[in-house]
Amino acid sequence: MSSTLEAHDSHTPMMQQYLRIKAQHRDDLVFYRMGDFYELFFEDAKRASELLDVTLTARGKSNGEPIPMAGIPFHAADGYLAKLVKAGVSVAIAEQIGDPATSKGPVERKVVRIVTPGTVSDEALLDSRRDNLLVALHQAGDTFGIASLDMASGRFLVLEVEGLEAALGELQRLNPAELLISDHLTTPELVENRKGLRRRGPWEYDLETAERLLVQQFAVKDLAGFGCDHLKTALCAAGCLLSYARETQRTALPHVRSLAHENRDEAVILDAATRRNLELDTNLTGGDEHTLFWVLNRCATSMGSRLLRRWLNRPLRDIALLRGRQGAIAELQQNYAFELVNNILKRVGDMERILGRLALRSARPRDLSRLLMSLATYPELQSELAQRQAPQLTLLAQQISTFPDLVDLLGRAIIDNPPVVIRDGGVIAEGYDAELDELRNISTNAGQYLLDLETRERERTGIPTLKVGYNRIHGYYIELTSAQSEKAPADYIRRQTLKNAERYITPELKAFEDKALSAQSRALAREKALYEELLDILNQQLVPLQDSAAAVAELDVLATLAERADALSLSRPELSETPGIEIQGGRHPVVEQVTSAPFVPNDLVFNPQRHMLIITGPNMGGKSTYMRQAALIALLAHIGSFVPAQSARIGIVDRIFTRIGSSDDLAGGRSTFMVEMTETANILHNATAKSLVLMDEIGRGTSTFDGLSLAWACAKHLAEKVRAFTLFATHYFEITSLPETVPGIVNVHLNATEHQDKIVFLHKVQEGPASKSYGLQVAKLAGIPAEVLREAQTQLHLLENGEHPHSIKTTTAESTVADPTSVDVLPTSPLQSGLFDALPNPALDALKKINPDNLSPREALEHIYRLKELYSKGK
Repeated sequence: MSSTLEAHDSHTPMMQQYLRIKAQHRDDLVFYRMGDFYELFFEDAKRASELLDVTLTARGKSNGEPIPMAGIPFHAADGYLAKLVKAGVSVAIAEQIGDPATSKGPVERKVVRIVTPGTVSDEALLDSRRDNLLVALHQAGDTFGIASLDMASGRFLVLEVEGLEAALGELQRLNPAELLISDHLTTPELVENRKGLRRRGPWEYDLETAERLLVQQFAVKDLAGFGCDHLKTALCAAGCLLSYARETQRTALPHVRSLAHENRDEAVILDAATRRNLELDTNLTGGDEHTLFWVLNRCATSMGSRLLRRWLNRPLRDIALLRGRQGAIAELQQNYAFELVNNILKRVGDMERILGRLALRSARPRDLSRLLMSLATYPELQSELAQRQAPQLTLLAQQISTFPDLVDLLGRAIIDNPPVVIRDGGVIAEGYDAELDELRNISTNAGQYLLDLETRERERTGIPTLKVGYNRIHGYYIELTSAQSEKAPADYIRRQTLKNAERYITPELKAFEDKALSAQSRALAREKALYEELLDILNQQLVPLQDSAAAVAELDVLATLAERADALSLSRPELSETPGIEIQGGRHPVVEQVTSAPFVPNDLVFNPQRHMLIITGPNMGGKSTYMRQAALIALLAHIGSFVPAQSARIGIVDRIFTRIGSSDDLAGGRSTFMVEMTETANILHNATAKSLVLMDEIGRGTSTFDGLSLAWACAKHLAEKVRAFTLFATHYFEITSLPETVPGIVNVHLNATEHQDKIVFLHKVQEGPASKSYGLQVAKLAGIPAEVLREAQTQLHLLENGEHPHSIKTTTAESTVADPTSVDVLPTSPLQSGLFDALPNPALDALKKINPDNLSPREALEHIYRLKELYSKGK
């Protein structure tokens, strides 16, 4: 393709023009407008043929070879663009800007915009319930600056984080449709397997240039007023992002009017693993079914749905703000006020995105129709909110303005059901503009005028066969047969001679022709001018319109949470500055909606004297559900929502961590156990006494001895050093002895019972450790062959009696050795004695020299490997 781009002289003028445009957009597919089609050539055509399933043809030749070509109808372009955007592909749209009638050579064409996954604002190209974000990332040492822009709404945010894990967590939260990175980025882990990745030159992240661009965009002296002038790394990212957005839109961005700083200290921090494990708005298979968002989202508007999703992904720690939301929800519950609000909101369109298109001057007629319908509801919303006492609702009532002048203007200007585009006219209502009405009247009444003229001319000439007609090439005419042509009046001027007829024009008909033929084009031009005037008027009030839309979206979320609280029996939690979590009758908000059996509620108590629960019990007994519901209840409290519990007191937490489940990271070359240990290390390094930690089956990805030792050491470190509120689920029963020596740890279990050779899960959390694991019973439920179960039962019996058959090289998870660094605090089974005491080994000498209380998790792991090595040498 590169050689073709340079070989202009061997091509036709039109193809030379295409190649010049393509040379400026090498990374984009070029949609080259030709009449009613967008054409693609060369490699673009081949790629489009595969991506869009369109026919690949050929046009002309290049170097003796046919030029590949593919085309799509311009009026159906939105559907094709949607497919390309979803695939992460950018498209440069080259339109005809010259006049074919006056052009010498190819009509002049110009790229009028570049459609990229992160900058689209067209309704047809967007998921209405998800933010579509353009994100730029800049790295300076261990500091990562992140800027995000929602082109459809103009929301522009920056933040800075320290460390790779924090950056990964934020990128997963933002889930960018398009990510801009520098060619000099030193952490490729951040961008692995990401669609919509755009590499930019490092000079585009220049701080001085960034500050100049931002100051110019917001028409301010400096950035101090936005509270982010100290975020130098983030500002570099913001400058690159703004430059890219302007480059692709080829227009000003008036709706991008401020820059907000997202302070991580204001939010409950969730890392990437936690977001994935809790399935907030995306399930483990990538969909949104059976997620927390799926349960909660009953929003009447698309912008409400997007705001709810943002709240779930960024829970807050501001108690005053959260209590304000709670108060609004409680008041909207009274007398089912949420139903009245919801019925009004159902008539509100996606104002955020409509206003974004309005600012970009890409708003379509139906956008204005929806805008009118939406603005007409604002007085009703104000009236409804005026009856409420909750401070948050009073504030929203103040923020939702009414726009009677705009409602009147749009009501007079736009017809009730306008066409999709302004291109063919028919949008402006009759009576809005006298000049337009006159021009339309000429076109509309042309047919009747010609009939009247024909009648008059027949009477005047006495020729009954006279006809008045129209030809696209020659225009209007009066036609006489050849035999009657001698009777033509003197004012008839011959226009065209046919085989058996003559066609004439008269001064009157010529005057009408000039007026009629130009009336339609003049009417369309006048209508387009009036439409542009409407956009100008609306843009003058863009700021209050955007503020009102934001308030309406928040009202929608609060009304939805009120409806959900009523429908799902949610209760208002008490928010406290005092650390701790107390939940009575807690439930999992998603599981209880999808299970056919009655959900069994459970209690949870955390306080400074009880900050770790060791959870034991059978697989499928409900340990994972119990742990996740605790995290989801805490998270819901931190967005201001009511929670699925009989009652709850939630102390503000700073972070929520989960280490639940695991899988190989094949692309990153990491095993299941390595993924598990990486996530565990992140928790041990970053959790605090105000954190909520969920840890499930630590150590199961390696050998029994290693796994138990690691689980023991991690639990002890979290309880003694970190003192985080921790739910620690395990099958290593030896760990249930930790409460005997470490304060703050309590054993709880989920029980099961056997009935007629079957296992029945009770799903009720009780104090104390489990009595057995029911592993073989669960295996039977899973369909393990009977002969395998019998053999397992035999081996289990031998192990439980302290025997060590040659057929078993390692122990089961239920009957294993304890942490060798902490043998003095664990009960010793016959099997453990046989392994550590009966066999003389140098490992024992090294073991006696270890002080377990002074070991970090990393040191414990190093000792384990050294002890294994010594043990092997001593055998």
